Amino acid sequence: MKRNLNFHFMVGALAALSLSACNDDTMEAPIPEQQTENLRPEQPNALEKVCYYVDQNWNSSAILTTALQNSADTNFMNSQMTKIASMWGRSNPTLRFVNDPSNYNSTYNAISYSTGKIYYGYAIYYDAKSKGGDIVNAMILAHEYGHQLQYIFGLPTVNESTARPNELEADGFAGYYLRRPNGYNQTSFAQIAAAYEFAQSIGDYQTNSPGHHGTPPQRRSAVRLGFLLGQYDLTAAAFDYNFFYYYQGVLNGTYKMGKNTQYPEIDAYMTQYMDELRKIQSGEISAEEFKDLQ
Repeated sequence: MKRNLNFHFMVGALAALSLSACNDDTMEAPIPEQQTENLRPEQPNALEKVCYYVDQNWNSSAILTTALQNSADTNFMNSQMTKIASMWGRSNPTLRFVNDPSNYNSTYNAISYSTGKIYYGYAIYYDAKSKGGDIVNAMILAHEYGHQLQYIFGLPTVNESTARPNELEADGFAGYYLRRPNGYNQTSFAQIAAAYEFAQSIGDYQTNSPGHHGTPPQRRSAVRLGFLLGQYDLTAAAFDYNFFYYYQGVLNGTYKMGKNTQYPEIDAYMTQYMDELRKIQSGEISAEEFKDLQ
């Protein structure tokens, strides 16, 4: 059942692909000259480093381009960018792709910039597509756009002095987008979970690092929570409120059990999933069991 609630909201980034692609010296990515902008991608500032997919900067030999290796891939990403932004009632940010003719694998990254741009590397795109299909790149792009929402609306409203609230909320935004009828429109969670397991495998999970994006179980619970909230039509501000209402303690993965009196309809729906979310975060629900959730 679809429901409409008038809320106000905002968002955040996602995580993880097999770093094996970063060591594959056989991968090449020629760019037709007319697609190359002959510009170098700028490095992210301290704030933006929270919002990149892999903990590495662009090489000095990297170049920006308006296209991927073929028109089908380019059209897919541009259409996804339009759909993601439109779902939130926004116009598109600038989407550019990054290639490095000297070191293709250095482009295994995606970064969301506070200046209204998303740069998406060739290497991460094609590794994701080969291992998980189009839905993985849609998920990563939705995660990066979540950071755009955070920049625009001053989100997240929770601050734990780490990257975790930003990154886990961005994971939630991705799960939300993949479910929404005016988004990727995947009603089966199993379709999302398989893609997410590939995407989250890229991240940095060293819990003593302030840039730590969250443990794999924490990130699974964030995507699941975003998917569940996709039952409702929310603004960015309303998503932020409800995401952090239920995922109360991002750092320690605790969930609020009190009544959400501001949104009683959502609360009635979410109550039945609180134990499940806790078990995902604690690891009681394994990665394999996660894929079988409905």
